[in-house]
Amino acid sequence: MSRYIARRLLQAIPLLIIISILIFVLLRSSGDPLATMGGRRVTRPDDRARLARVLGLDQPIYMQYIYWLIGNDWVMIDVDGDGVPETQGSRRGVLRGDFGNSLVTRGKSAVEIITERLPNTLMLMIPTEIIILTISLSIGIYSALRQYSILDQVVTAGSFIGYSMPIFFIALASMYLFAVNFRKWGLPYLPTVGMFDPKVGKTTSQIIWHMVLPILSMSVISISGYSRYIRSQMLEVISQDYIRTAYAKGLSERMVLIGHALKNASIPIVTLIGIDIPFLLGGAVVTETIFGWPGMGRLFIDHLSRYDVPVVMGILMLISIAVVISQLLTDLVYGWLDPRIRYD
Repeated sequence: MSRYIARRLLQAIPLLIIISILIFVLLRSSGDPLATMGGRRVTRPDDRARLARVLGLDQPIYMQYIYWLIGNDWVMIDVDGDGVPETQGSRRGVLRGDFGNSLVTRGKSAVEIITERLPNTLMLMIPTEIIILTISLSIGIYSALRQYSILDQVVTAGSFIGYSMPIFFIALASMYLFAVNFRKWGLPYLPTVGMFDPKVGKTTSQIIWHMVLPILSMSVISISGYSRYIRSQMLEVISQDYIRTAYAKGLSERMVLIGHALKNASIPIVTLIGIDIPFLLGGAVVTETIFGWPGMGRLFIDHLSRYDVPVVMGILMLISIAVVISQLLTDLVYGWLDPRIRYD
């Protein structure tokens, strides 16, 4: 097992290098980071030339990538016209954990900005994933055991409706119902923007109260899709001969369903979860933007629109690394669920 893990990690190195090259080239080709230096004013021509030379942007794109990867000496100069250089130092490169300084938030590194927003995203996404899995498993297993019952047909219709609705429609509809109309009807209404009320402060109750609508919006579509997938997998498994044999041996229904049926039906489900989990780090771009949640998704949109390459590259590479690790963990879970799978 240890040799398999080591081999997979070594194979991930060239994969991540290829991914970083593709992302770097696409970002460099999509806009000009020196146009405004991440601000609102157009950079002066003389400052633009000096910045391009100092940051290595006057070099061929392959040299720019090498600078980004292994680092280079640079000195930030005065771009505000106040006669004071913004900052200066030596950039160490990505291989030593330095993604560079943000062009939008002066004086802050990309890593610092990302680590500030990452806890906010995990605070929102981890409860969402737990809720999705819990409800999806309950609905999927019950629908499989009560196939074609009235409740199963109702759940099936609701799942198709929920899965067909775009996330922005669900978010806006939930805001209209639980915030606007509840307030109009004199009922306790839910907040729609931010993590907490500035008048109250960043308390635990405030954060939980502000998390309700974003979690609800993100959960509807995923629960609809997951529950249908779990139902189909459970229907396929419970019709197998070994399930009937387990019942014939006198095992309890709980043991048969959890210990035999669900365990064997979980392998395709684990694949879906392994794909979804890495993107928890990237946040929900649409949901965080609509609800004003200060997480990674909103950070990505804000800095991408202003061509803040260091921050955007940091976010995308973080997601890429998470995908590689998640797929490795998914393969290891396969071996635990199915004893026939061996990695030795």
